[in-house]
Amino acid sequence: MIKTYIRDIPDFPKKGIIFKDITPLLNSSEARKEVLRQFIDNLPETKIDKVVGVESRGFFFGILLAQELNAGFIPVRKKGKLPFNTVSASYELEYGTDILEIHTDSIKKGENILIHDDVLATGGTIKAVTELVEKLGGNVIQLNFLMELEFLSGREKIKNFNTYSILKY
Repeated sequence: MIKTYIRDIPDFPKKGIIFKDITPLLNSSEARKEVLRQFIDNLPETKIDKVVGVESRGFFFGILLAQELNAGFIPVRKKGKLPFNTVSASYELEYGTDILEIHTDSIKKGENILIHDDVLATGGTIKAVTELVEKLGGNVIQLNFLMELEFLSGREKIKNFNTYSILKY
């Protein structure tokens, strides 16, 4: 049912890429509720203190998960987008590197953290986010994704973490 709300956009953002557009899913109250239910039903029986959402499509369900779990929400953003003191981690892109940041006061040592992003592709972004969380003393309880592009083998970079994906391509 959820897969029917994902729209393929060929050649976006560049030729040869098939972009998985989640806006039809976000536009459906029924589909959003089903996604949220599946995420909640597949969490370990551990209290989650904070949910980390990865810029920017990880914010959509990240904030909903935080609300449902009565947890705090932490945005991880690209370099220069957060206004307070930050720590950063770099990650590999197809052509070069990029940097993600998190506020230094967002996680207290020992807090249980759920990390959410929309897509698991090559795994570079989410690996950098796990490094940020652990650098601040957080316990990564689970990584979850709306979609996983299995042919890119991103799970290899995060094989030591409990990982859940609703859709697999």
